[in-house]
This record gives sequence, C-alpha cells and structure tokens, in this order.
Amino acid sequence: MALVFLIPLVAQASSLNGGGIAGLNLPQIDRPRPVAPRPRGIVFDWPTQTSHFRKCMDAAESDPAGGLSDARQWVKDAAREHEIARAQANVCLGSALSRQGQWSAARAAFIAAHDATTDPLWRAQAGAMAGNAALAQGAADDALPLLDAALADARTASRPVLAGGIMVDRARALVALGRQVEAEPVLADARAALPDDAQVWLLSATLSRRMNKLPEAQVQIENAARLDPRDGEIGVEAGVIAMLSGHEDAARKSWESVIKTSPDSDSGARAKAYLAQIGPQTPAQTAGK
Repeated sequence: MALVFLIPLVAQASSLNGGGIAGLNLPQIDRPRPVAPRPRGIVFDWPTQTSHFRKCMDAAESDPAGGLSDARQWVKDAAREHEIARAQANVCLGSALSRQGQWSAARAAFIAAHDATTDPLWRAQAGAMAGNAALAQGAADDALPLLDAALADARTASRPVLAGGIMVDRARALVALGRQVEAEPVLADARAALPDDAQVWLLSATLSRRMNKLPEAQVQIENAARLDPRDGEIGVEAGVIAMLSGHEDAARKSWESVIKTSPDSDSGARAKAYLAQIGPQTPAQTAGK
C-alpha cells in the first residue's frame, strides 16, 4: 500500500497592502497560514518503502520529538546502506524536523535525501520538500532552484500531479520575490495539472487581483468557490474581489457568509474587519435590496 504524506504549503506574505477604493484599505489576504493542524499541500506517494520507513514516518507525524530521535539514529545507521535506505532515512528526519518548525535543518535533510539517490521520483519528492522548507524559512531565492530541479525530476518520473503541486510552490516563491508576472503562467500550468484543486484557483485569483486583473480574478474565485464552497479563505477573497470591482453588496454577502460559517476562524476575523471598515449599510442601500 502506498504511504501518503502531506507537507503543508506555506503561503508567502507581502508587506504591501492591496488597492483601496473609496478610502477602503484592503490588506492582502495571502498571509502565512499555521503549519498545523490543517496540512494542505503536495501528496507524496513514496515507492519502494520499507517497514522501517513507514514506522519512522508515522512517528514523525504522531510523535515528532520521539520520531526525531529515531530518525537521527536511522540516518547514522543508513550511511552504510543502499541509496534508497539513505534517502528514506533523511526524508523521515526532514519530516520530523518540519513538524517542529526546524526549517533550516529540515531543508538540509531533504537535500541529503535528494542527493542520496538517482531515482527521479524520490528526488522529485525530496527536492519539493526541500523547496517547501526554504519557503517556510522565508528564503524564496533559495527555494526556486530546489523547486526547479524537483519539477524536472517529477516530469522525468511522469508524475503530472506531483509536478502541479511543485509548480504551486514555484509560483509562491516567485510572488515572494516580487516576480508576479513570471508567477502567472506557472499558476496557469498548475491549474491545468490540478483542475479540481480549490487552493490553486484561490491562489490564482489572489494573484490576478493583486495584478489588478479583476475579471480574471472573478472567474478564478468562482471556480475556487465551486470546488470548496465552505472554505473561509475563498469567501474572504471573493469579497475583496467584489469590493474592488465596485460590487459592495456582493462583498458584504461573501463576508457575512464567512462569518456565519466560520465565526471563530482567522478568515472570520478578517471578514468582520472588512465589514467594520466599510460600515453599516445606508438606508438607501437597504431599500434598494
């Protein structure tokens, strides 16, 4: 049975604010998300697993401190073993370190896993995790070459879904570096590879909105909402796009829906803040409904 492991994709924040209209200042919503407890990201399917690897990865997920100690010992023991064992040991070590937020050490472990083997699928997945760890550190310039190499390996291994996930991280890195124009076609390729992934559509809509391409952003956020209608982040972004497009009533409805479904979430808090900024509806607005 294939082991599936999720490593979160860490969104890159911008210190800039979005465009304002009518005195309304709408901050960017693509801010860093907590690494846990809702991992979202690339789904990894590791080939040629051993029982040791499965146990180590389970421990990395359920008991990061204990799993970290075991993984470090395995890395030492595996130094004299075959390449897949060395790759497995370092992937497990990097996974345990990631769960503790030790991103620099995790990146080094994933790079060691990548370099330990010639198998393109292992190299693609370990390289993707190394790039993701660099993004989590805020080192987008370091992440890009790692992700470029991982993408090439994913294509060599004929894994388009994995390649799509890596492209999402590449787009995040480019945006973090202020290279939005370059990120746009990368996200288009990611959408082609992952057409049913609501988060890819959300990221695309956010980027289009930041580039003042509001018609494109509207189509993309509608696709995201169709795929995941209860996601609060999508509802908040839909409201921002509607407001910037001059549709205050639609923006209110989006934000009110987020508050209703996720009142105690981060997205709910942002929705409340946006509604507070635009103030209550005027009697004329209410009468026009």
